[in-house]
Amino acid sequence: MGTGVSGTTAPAAGSSSGAPSVGTAAGTSGAVAAGSAGVAGSTPAGAAGTAGGAGSLAGTGGRGGDGAPQPTAAGASAMAAGAGGQPAAMGGAGGDAAQPATTCPATSMLKPGDSTGTLQVGNYKRDYIVHVPRSYTGDKPVPLVTDWHGLLTSADFQQSLSGYQQKADREGFIVVFPNAIEAAWNVGWCCTRAKDVDDVAFARALVAKLQTQACIDPKRIYAVGYSLGGGMSIKLACEAADLFAAIAPAAFDLMIEEQWPCRPSRPITIIQFRGTADPIVPYNGGPTMPPNGLNITVTFLGAEKNFMKWSELNGCSGSPTKGSNGCQTYSQCQAGTEVTLCTTQGGSHDFGNPDIAWDMLKKHTLP
Repeated sequence: MGTGVSGTTAPAAGSSSGAPSVGTAAGTSGAVAAGSAGVAGSTPAGAAGTAGGAGSLAGTGGRGGDGAPQPTAAGASAMAAGAGGQPAAMGGAGGDAAQPATTCPATSMLKPGDSTGTLQVGNYKRDYIVHVPRSYTGDKPVPLVTDWHGLLTSADFQQSLSGYQQKADREGFIVVFPNAIEAAWNVGWCCTRAKDVDDVAFARALVAKLQTQACIDPKRIYAVGYSLGGGMSIKLACEAADLFAAIAPAAFDLMIEEQWPCRPSRPITIIQFRGTADPIVPYNGGPTMPPNGLNITVTFLGAEKNFMKWSELNGCSGSPTKGSNGCQTYSQCQAGTEVTLCTTQGGSHDFGNPDIAWDMLKKHTLP
């Protein structure tokens, strides 16, 4: 859940070695462990607590760490306003060419470059960073990517290391980097002490606000994230598939059913990045302790079982096909969705690859 960064840039496509890693002492955020590849100070799965400097569930390959899981009521982040009436129709696949008939808002004010914003959600004032690409003109709809940071890190940390800002400039989409309360996302069982935080409601409110400020294609809104931020993107697939077209988590899996039941309202494309030597979120699954000091055990499915679980949720048939960069894909899934797992042999708690991820994400839109 935690990560350490060794002063490197986002990893190249398919690479694992040399990925930046950040070690964070329990209770601190964003400390940089220079020169470490993977998660500095991470402890083996099942170890009680974390050694000082342990990476959190949030980051891999140099990203900031995620926080420890926190027991919260199942469904704490239940679908926010407007989710209930969403049809459970299959949906999801669609090409780039299908542009929706979107009218750009008269209130459009976002300009190319970085800006910050705040909004009130429940009892909390939330903040975020938005990056608008140089090519944005405001007169035609563009995709929106929400990029969720790891445990014990922050939005600016994710912005500097995930690689999605650079990808946004090349591909012409807007990317937003939200900030968590207590540097941890509430995905249900894990990982914040603030049990009343509804991060799914935050995600919905954030997208709604940005839609009043920029010309965003409502069918091409995506969630990506690292470590616990990857967990947040999975949470959105489970509870907000009516809003998000596809997701790309890194260094995180679903937990066992008792801890994390996932019931997407429709089939949804997922491309996931995992390292076989991840010391924070074990590749083969099993119990582990979050690195932010929460006295709770998180039991992950593991990368392969998580891959199979999503193939079941999406009604996939046949066998996965193997591609490049250690990726394998179920492509015969309901509503044209896809389920992909990209594995880096020997990889640690690493960031995903935005080039590979975007090639998959941009093919899929809301129905």
